[in-house]
Amino acid sequence: MLDTATYTPRLKTQYRESIKAALIEEFGYKNAMQAPALDKIVLNIGCGAEAVRDSKKAKSAQEDLTQIAGQLAVTTKAKKSIAGFRVREDMPLGAKVTLRGDRMYDFLDRLINIAMPRIRDFRGVKPSFDGRGNFAMGIKEHIVFPEIEFDKVDEVWGIDVIITTTAKTDAEAKALLKHFNMPFNA
Repeated sequence: MLDTATYTPRLKTQYRESIKAALIEEFGYKNAMQAPALDKIVLNIGCGAEAVRDSKKAKSAQEDLTQIAGQLAVTTKAKKSIAGFRVREDMPLGAKVTLRGDRMYDFLDRLINIAMPRIRDFRGVKPSFDGRGNFAMGIKEHIVFPEIEFDKVDEVWGIDVIITTTAKTDAEAKALLKHFNMPFNA
């Protein structure tokens, strides 16, 4: 069992010891608190039409996302009924989880160093920022994560990964993620 009292994630230590100082020097901050940091990581699986046909699909997606995140995922439900898509209000349609603190750093470490190299024909991620320093990306197959046993998977899901930072601009956020070795292709 992991002793959480003394355990500090590798990327968190790296941020405190070297990345923060590099960002302060790079952008010329007058105060160390101005340096951008990770705020949270949100993971989302949307089941779509599969969940409408079979209600067990959303439960399966929730269980897989819980294994990947290491924390219980919440089932997302339809806000309103849409007759054309056979969706009823409060029908389960997917799962999401928000990671903060040590779990966030552990997940980012696994994403960059284990899952991304396992993606087929991987040539880096497209820098997709929202203008306020937040990064979003999609993974087409959730089976790239080592926590998922390929033999027990009934459906392959896509995962949305949103990395929220305290950066004010996209350039600051991109520099922060580059220091974490995020493999940008451009």
